Amino acid sequence: MSELILHHYPQSPFAEKTRLMFGLKGLSWHSVLIPPVMPKPDLTALTGGYRRTPVLQVGADIYCDTALIARRLEREKAVPALFPEGREAVAAALAQYGDQVLFHSSIAINFQPEAVAARFADLPEETMKSFVRDRRALFENGNVKRPSTDEALAQWPVLMSRLETQLERDGEFLLGEEPSIADLAWYHPLWFMASNAVVAVMLEDYPMIRAWMARIADMGQGASVKMEAAEAIRIAHDATPETLPEHGFVSSQGLTLDQSVTVSAVDYGCDPVAGTLVHEELEEIVIAREDERVGLVHVHFPRVGFRVDAA
Repeated sequence: MSELILHHYPQSPFAEKTRLMFGLKGLSWHSVLIPPVMPKPDLTALTGGYRRTPVLQVGADIYCDTALIARRLEREKAVPALFPEGREAVAAALAQYGDQVLFHSSIAINFQPEAVAARFADLPEETMKSFVRDRRALFENGNVKRPSTDEALAQWPVLMSRLETQLERDGEFLLGEEPSIADLAWYHPLWFMASNAVVAVMLEDYPMIRAWMARIADMGQGASVKMEAAEAIRIAHDATPETLPEHGFVSSQGLTLDQSVTVSAVDYGCDPVAGTLVHEELEEIVIAREDERVGLVHVHFPRVGFRVDAA
């Protein structure tokens, strides 16, 4: 089995979600740190332009979006399950709600001027301005409607009260006594809130939530070893993409194998990635692309939240 390599940076909420997946499953992985803002030349060599964080690399296979990364790690180690048997739909739906509604509310609250100033208090002003410009560009051209700060502030107590009540009445985690992908997807926006003293106070009135967050944090992040980006690129260059299934190709748009296509997110970070369509199934889109630095790689995207178009 090839090594699991995560391309991420420490402050990324979705990277925290993935690091906790490693912890829940007790997996070992290699950590490649990437810049929090563009340009990201080493990551771009692997993904072909997908810029969101994190990205999972397994040899010459590159997995984009934490929804698909979760399914790849489920294949790596089935137990403990991120998608508990018999509750797969509920787990996936709750995770999607956390990744979208909770996440975007937390971002709106954290992008208040005083919260941004606190987060970048020990860094040069230009670093803060560069980050804000980058995130503004990230959300251009997508279909996601981020709440205004006023909307997010108004709905945050509603969301937290609902979560507090459920945790008080119905077990230690969202689906009962065992953690799942739903817990990790609801946790990472709250983790991002807790990391900023200006807005962390919005979690103080919820003791059950704070205890739940502590239980999740206690799972740890697996066993990680630092890896330089150059080594990850060498690994991709020297590896061969995993053999794809011979059957199961299903295109909802009448595309054919080996057709030139682009794949892009539809919500935000919509930069298209060009390649050759080599597989498309119920949950996944896979394109092949070549780069002079990494050679031939297969880039994997989830079907939900992404579109594939003829080039």
